[in-house]
Amino acid sequence: MTTLPTPAGATAAAGAKAPVVVETSPAQYLTFLLGGEMFAVGILNIKEIIEYGTVTEIPMVPPFIRGVINLRGAVVPVIDLASRFGGKRSEVSRRTCIVIIELTENDERQDVGVVVDAVSEVLEIPASEIEPPPSFGAKIRADFIKGMGKVNGKFVILLEVEKVLSVDEIATLARVATDGGSADLTGGGAPSA
Repeated sequence: MTTLPTPAGATAAAGAKAPVVVETSPAQYLTFLLGGEMFAVGILNIKEIIEYGTVTEIPMVPPFIRGVINLRGAVVPVIDLASRFGGKRSEVSRRTCIVIIELTENDERQDVGVVVDAVSEVLEIPASEIEPPPSFGAKIRADFIKGMGKVNGKFVILLEVEKVLSVDEIATLARVATDGGSADLTGGGAPSA
């Protein structure tokens, strides 16, 4: 008995749905170290990785804003992620990098640089290996965490870059700093007494 190959489009004509490959295929993430912990950002958000170089400081901004860099003629703000998460500023070493992340907000593209201790590698993490973010116990704000990826028996914190690097929130925090207000600029924890 001979089986004939099914003509292309025959299943679509019969009303059957094609399987969705996007949900089951592993997503790629750039992993990096920050304060001894492993974090990851979706590779589609990464524009490039550059050496930590000259960062021009800007007065009267929150401490987590390192300043700006000139990236091929464009002014790109640089955020210190360790400080943004409520810790102290990152110490610059020979492995310190600036990861340029492209954000899209209100149909506008904005490049933002983030200071990381060291870039690790690009990993593929299947959706089945990603747990929801913890509701408590994390060192950073829960809304900054997209999920917890399991890689070789260890967790990697997957960041929600749109929240961490929200242009609107950072602009609001910068305004508070220039107004001389005393607000909790990290967004985590209660105001100090």
